Amino acid sequence: MTADRRPQTSRRKRPVNAVRRTAAPPPPSSSKAGLTTRAAILGLVVCALVVSAALPLREYLSQRGQIAAAQAKQAAAAARVQALEAQLRQLQDPAYVKAQARTRLHFVLPGETAYVVLAPSAKPVPAGRAALAGATASGPEAPWYSQVWGSVKAADRPAPLPTPKS
Repeated sequence: MTADRRPQTSRRKRPVNAVRRTAAPPPPSSSKAGLTTRAAILGLVVCALVVSAALPLREYLSQRGQIAAAQAKQAAAAARVQALEAQLRQLQDPAYVKAQARTRLHFVLPGETAYVVLAPSAKPVPAGRAALAGATASGPEAPWYSQVWGSVKAADRPAPLPTPKS
């Protein structure tokens, strides 16, 4: 029976939690630059992501601004439409139209007497000017057409020639 069996070599059985020894890690490099290859690649990737996201972000923000402006314009147009619809409802009311005709156009119903009260003028007309009722006013208080006509009249009159001194 001994012939059938192989001779046993002395193998040590390791415990399951034993640490396997490997070769020692390489010694750190003598140049301590602080920037490893991994950090440099990571920095490049982050920069590439920032640059590639900048343009779409800018477009997104500008489009949001345009949308906000369009919504504000639409809200203003809706408010204007509501105001015009309210005015249309008022103008369809005969009593409102009658009141507006009386106040704005001074309409009166048949049989009524209309009185128009004029506000007193700021400057009363002096007695000397009252005789010149047909004369036009001049100066800055005169209407523009009177000022233009006055300049045409003044241009028609020749200026007096200076007399030579002898």
